[in-house]
Amino acid sequence: MTRTATVDRETKESKVHVEVDIDGSGRADVATGVGFYDHMLTSFARHALVDLVAHTSGDTHIDAHHTVEDTAIVLGEALREALGDKSGIRRFGDATVPLDEALVQAVVDVSGRPYCVHTGEPDAQAYVNIGGDAGPAYGGSLTRHVFETIAFHAQIALHVRVLSGRAPHHLVEAQFKAFARAFRDAVAIDPRETGVPSTKGTL
Repeated sequence: MTRTATVDRETKESKVHVEVDIDGSGRADVATGVGFYDHMLTSFARHALVDLVAHTSGDTHIDAHHTVEDTAIVLGEALREALGDKSGIRRFGDATVPLDEALVQAVVDVSGRPYCVHTGEPDAQAYVNIGGDAGPAYGGSLTRHVFETIAFHAQIALHVRVLSGRAPHHLVEAQFKAFARAFRDAVAIDPRETGVPSTKGTL
C-alpha cells in the first residue's frame, strides 16, 4: 500500500505545491516564504514521520495570511488523498507534548467529518508576531486558523488544548508537535484491523 499524494493549487494570491508520504521518515523540504511557518511544518513532518514537500509562493508583500492559509488548505487535501479509503488504520490518536514550560494535548479522529476545537491559548497570543527578520512575521492568531483549515480539508476531527505555556514560540511549536504525534498514531496501520474502523463501513 502506497499512501502518497501530490496536490497543486494556484490562485491570484498564491501558488502551492505539496507532496506527502504518510509512511515516510519525517523528511521535509519546506519553503513558504514565512520562516517560522516553515519551522512548524518541518516539525510536523519530523514528528508525524510524514515525508513532506511544501513549496509556496504567495503575496507575502501584503502579509503572511494567504500564504499560511493556502498552504494549510493544500496540506489538508494532500493528507486526505494520501489516506485513501483509510482501511487498516487505528483512526484515533492522542498525544500530550511538552516544550519546556508549554504543554499541549492534541487528539485526532480520522473520521471523515471535519471538526476542530482549539482552546487554551492565552488571549495575548493572538496579537503576537513571531519571526519576520527574513520575511513576513507569523501572527499568533494564525495557529488556530491553520488547524481549522487542515481539519476541514483533511476531513478529520481535531481537538487541540493548550494546557500551559508562556513563550509564544513554544506555545505554537508544542501545538504542531502534539498534532503531529496524534496524527501519526491515528494513521498508523493496526495489524488487527482488517477493514475500515467504523461501524458504518466507511470513513
